[in-house]
Amino acid sequence: MMLHSFKEGLKVGLKTTWTLGKIIFPVTLIVALLQHTPILPWVIDLIAPLMSIFGLSGDAAIPLVLGNFLNVYAGIGAILTLELTVKEVFILAVMLSFSHNLLIESSVAIKVGVKLWIVLAVRIGLAVISGIIINLVWRGGSEVAQYGLVGASEEVLTGWVPILVNAVEKAALGIFQLAVIVIPLMVVVQILKDRKWLAVFSKWMAPLTRKLGMRENTSTTLAAGLLFGLAFGAGVMIQAVKEDGVSKKDVTLAFIFLVACHAVVEDTLIFIPLGIPVLPLLIIRVVVAVILTMVVAFIWKKLDASPRKEATYVSN
Repeated sequence: MMLHSFKEGLKVGLKTTWTLGKIIFPVTLIVALLQHTPILPWVIDLIAPLMSIFGLSGDAAIPLVLGNFLNVYAGIGAILTLELTVKEVFILAVMLSFSHNLLIESSVAIKVGVKLWIVLAVRIGLAVISGIIINLVWRGGSEVAQYGLVGASEEVLTGWVPILVNAVEKAALGIFQLAVIVIPLMVVVQILKDRKWLAVFSKWMAPLTRKLGMRENTSTTLAAGLLFGLAFGAGVMIQAVKEDGVSKKDVTLAFIFLVACHAVVEDTLIFIPLGIPVLPLLIIRVVVAVILTMVVAFIWKKLDASPRKEATYVSN
């Protein structure tokens, strides 16, 4: 029984790694190459004048662009090279927690079946709105931020051959990291399914999923995203959508929740070196995710019910 579960999980893990790898490898390769072109500096110069909306200096455009084009680690690395106030760093942390790694994570969302415009609207919208609100509400945090560590500067590459080799290495490393997480994860999930433990977990999660407007078979998708993030949790999400019969509505609601609040442990702890209070950051993410998902689910339910009421009225 255990051997069968292991084989099935391994098979699904390899297949999922291949499916996601076809997205992650080219996107990572292209973005790694873009770092050595005038494109990223051009985007930074373009949005720098808009930073005052969030109470940020023009230099703050650098971590925002790098975080969204690359990942949250690149954004944090850029923050560590700038002299910013505690308020500025906290605003950047909240914005990056909502909106980062847009290219890869949006591609994953499309693979699961969520519309691209929904993912971008929610993630960028939450980042922009949160930045503006925190800037208007918080009057403190004017002292210069004291970072817990100094970011290591990347080696400067010259020549297209070293740049291309470096880009391929980054893309390959991305696939390796994906495989290291996804394959064992899918094996564990398969064992949990075969032993009926996943069904028990779904029942535990049922009250939460119902409150958020989803059916309990969405629990695996939610748990994967909460613990492992959108990119690494996507393997479980894709499999759950296929095997558990998760509807397009439920998977969309799950992703709306997860784009606001995913990888809650990792994406909270990685901001500690910036010297900001991370508990408020976590609370903001969770509260926003719950409220936004419940509001969208309520509106969706009303819209679904309206045509039926109208049809009933006409038939009478």
